[in-house]
Amino acid sequence: MSVSHLPEPAWLATAIETFYASGLVVLPTTLDTALCQQLLAEAQQASLQPAGVGRGQALQLNPEIRRDHTLWLDGSTAAQQQYLALMAQIQQAANRRCFLGLTHHEAHFARYQQGDFYQKHLDAFVGRSSRMLTTVCYLNDVDSGGELQIYSEDDQPLLQVKPQAGTMVLFESARFPHEVLAAHSTRYSIAGWFRID
Repeated sequence: MSVSHLPEPAWLATAIETFYASGLVVLPTTLDTALCQQLLAEAQQASLQPAGVGRGQALQLNPEIRRDHTLWLDGSTAAQQQYLALMAQIQQAANRRCFLGLTHHEAHFARYQQGDFYQKHLDAFVGRSSRMLTTVCYLNDVDSGGELQIYSEDDQPLLQVKPQAGTMVLFESARFPHEVLAAHSTRYSIAGWFRID
């Protein structure tokens, strides 16, 4: 089924309006429970690998910067296809309302175990990256630790998002520095980027 034939989620129009105004939106319970559980089960059973820093030839492992484990989504399961179809709907809505010219979305599972973190960083740099929007979607509830700390453009703490299954965060990749605080228990999510290529 093509994206154009899928019913648009009720929350999407309001979410894009909020994003248009501020460049950042938190969407509680974006994923329905069944899809969230299917994706969580996949992430728990998958062979995730230590995440690197940088891209291409510059990619390196640096546990002083990040300690999570990841695996790219490839659309090979029904749950991944459903998730990627939702991302395509968000992409369409963002392009219609915000005129961004987004061409595609890439995403990976991310696992943070006890003590894992990702230091403050930007996902893109103006004029030097094709990543435009960042998405983080939580797959399980975490009582404490593993929060996404987002900073303002002048580097002041702006928002802290607690991992709750089904919650999604959407923000401009080159605008908001952010970090994942040290996990106290295992935290699963899907991190993704809308790109212009």
